[in-house]
Amino acid sequence: MRAFVLFAFLAALVTAVLAWEAEDHEIFDLVSAIQGSEGKDTTFYSWLDVPSTATTAEIAKAYRRKSMLLHPDKNPNDKTIHERFARLGVVSTILRNKESRDRYDFFYKNGVPTWRGTGYYYSRFRPGLGSVFVFLVLVTSGFHYVVQHINYRSDLQRIHRFVKEAQLAAWGPKLIPVEGQRKVKVNVSGADEDSRKRWLDMVVDAKNVYILDPSGDMHLLDASTATRPAFTNTWFIALVKSYYYKAVDRVSPPKEKGSPEPEDDDEESSTTASEAPGSGTVTPKEGRAGSSSGGKRKKATRKR
Repeated sequence: MRAFVLFAFLAALVTAVLAWEAEDHEIFDLVSAIQGSEGKDTTFYSWLDVPSTATTAEIAKAYRRKSMLLHPDKNPNDKTIHERFARLGVVSTILRNKESRDRYDFFYKNGVPTWRGTGYYYSRFRPGLGSVFVFLVLVTSGFHYVVQHINYRSDLQRIHRFVKEAQLAAWGPKLIPVEGQRKVKVNVSGADEDSRKRWLDMVVDAKNVYILDPSGDMHLLDASTATRPAFTNTWFIALVKSYYYKAVDRVSPPKEKGSPEPEDDDEESSTTASEAPGSGTVTPKEGRAGSSSGGKRKKATRKR
């Protein structure tokens, strides 16, 4: 957990240090647009056909020359000429301003970064609430799956330790299996002081080790006892399943009250079939009469 918190802090710190400003985002967009329309390796300088050491006057002169070639009136059949002509004006403005040119020269020499910050992508793609929710669910579910893996490995280690300690207590230091079952106590707390030790009753036989609960039932203890990691056990899928089962329980019709149990019918039929006439037991006919009279007796009692 401490390592995760430290990693998150460092990531936030790096993101803050590498956060680009709005002017940088404008340069990123312009670089991508020019490379898409003029060629992959096109730069601001190569597009104006000037060296990177050109003066402001040389850049202005190159802009006038290039603008005459890209003017929309001279390229009426080019559907993209208006966008290209507008970009040319922005490039000229950036290179003729010292501060903005210094910004571009930094990316010109070092390259445009692949990761341009969350603000850059958010301002262009504008993810909706649904997209953000799906992203958070995927990230947190993936993290939960990793936690399941860590807990699974930890459980396997504990199970292995308990099994070894139980076998050691039952068989001795040489761990030679003995026929039959032996009940032992194993310290599962790992504490050295007797006041902190927590003992667990276990049963060991020649092949397996069992946990003995207070009711006397034995539960097998091996690698299958640990819960394996699964995407179906991540928090979101588990939440959806719980709501689904609750909805199914509400929709399913309730059981009718007072319905006869099938076991009682079988027992009554078997008892009637086994009774023989004249044996001193109640025959089916006498049983019905007796029940009828009994019903009248209850009715008379209620009248009183």
